[in-house]
Amino acid sequence: MKKVLLIIQREYLTRVRKRAFLVMTIAVPLLIAGMFKLIAYVSHDSEQVSKPQTVKVIDQSHLFEGKLKNAKNIQFIATNESLEKAKASLKENEDLSVLLISKDYVHKPVQFFSKKKPSMVLTGGVENQMNEIASNNTMLANHIDTALLNKAKKNKVSVNALEVTDAGEKDADVGASIGIGIACAILIYMSLFIYGAQVMRGVIEEKTSRIIEVIISSVKPFQLMIGKIIGVGLVGLTQFCAWIVLSAVVTKVIGANTSGGIMGALQTLQNLPFGYILFCFLFYFITGYLLYSALFAAVGSAVDSETETQQFMFPITMPLLFTYLLSVTVLFRAPDSPLAVWLSMIPFTAPVAMMIRVPFGGVPDWQLYLSMAMMVLGFLFTTYVASRIYRVGVLMYGKKASFKELAKWFFYKE
Repeated sequence: MKKVLLIIQREYLTRVRKRAFLVMTIAVPLLIAGMFKLIAYVSHDSEQVSKPQTVKVIDQSHLFEGKLKNAKNIQFIATNESLEKAKASLKENEDLSVLLISKDYVHKPVQFFSKKKPSMVLTGGVENQMNEIASNNTMLANHIDTALLNKAKKNKVSVNALEVTDAGEKDADVGASIGIGIACAILIYMSLFIYGAQVMRGVIEEKTSRIIEVIISSVKPFQLMIGKIIGVGLVGLTQFCAWIVLSAVVTKVIGANTSGGIMGALQTLQNLPFGYILFCFLFYFITGYLLYSALFAAVGSAVDSETETQQFMFPITMPLLFTYLLSVTVLFRAPDSPLAVWLSMIPFTAPVAMMIRVPFGGVPDWQLYLSMAMMVLGFLFTTYVASRIYRVGVLMYGKKASFKELAKWFFYKE
């Protein structure tokens, strides 16, 4: 046990003392805060940034004449020019476009010509206006009072989601739950790759420099692997704890100097069960890291350089990548769906899938406990498998390993 502690101490201190660790620990919260402020600024000034556009309208149907409304940066000009002449004028002006509306515009697509690729905001705005005008024309043709209908459309219904708890009703904060869930999934996904890869690189460096032969003479391969995994994992936990503290400080600074949307967002986030979410995040980070870093260590022991790791990396990381892609596209829309439940039970996919579900609340206790138990069993199993490969592979040089070879190493007797 003393030898394992010494390995953990060495792995931890050598990484924490590096300048890159200190820079990233301080820089990440500041960069994230700066990113949010930049997004808010760009979103607020998006209309001012976009260049004014002029659209020449050739309306062969005569049903849209004078009905297309100018927007802040879009001006519509009706013209009787031929299409060829109008298109010729595009060569002289990049901010000019031509809209051709044919007589049979319902069956023949409306054409939009420009010298460069138009933005989706521009074409989408034109399309929305034309659809509204076409609908009004159809209603007028059928003697429907469009003014009364448009007035009725203004009576919009808003739904306020409330969660009924033992303490009473409270805001469900669905938007905040989605944001926190996706953020946690991304952090888990990135951290498992970053810190797992550090374990793998450390094994490769020691193996190629032949230092490993000296170390193995003093400690068992399993002790060395566990020491490296725990040491690098503690580095990750240290960095996360520092990020949480620094983020809280930066958040207070932003809150003191910012009003409106950001303050409302911060207040909304405070309504979530942060203690519960943080506990689950740390648990799934630790167990997920132990599970994947053991496999990363086995891969590092099987190769002589980082370029040889690709054939092993994809099968190992595919479940994690698959779940991450589903999480940011599908799972957050239905966190209690059968797919989300099953993915949160499987150890290779649970760290990401469960962190999508947790911020929404409502995860049954038995599902959470079963998932946690499966994570513990999962990393114990992968650590056992990885250690048997590691004990042989770490002393192998100059031989390209394959999955068949790894299977042989696993069954080698002590």
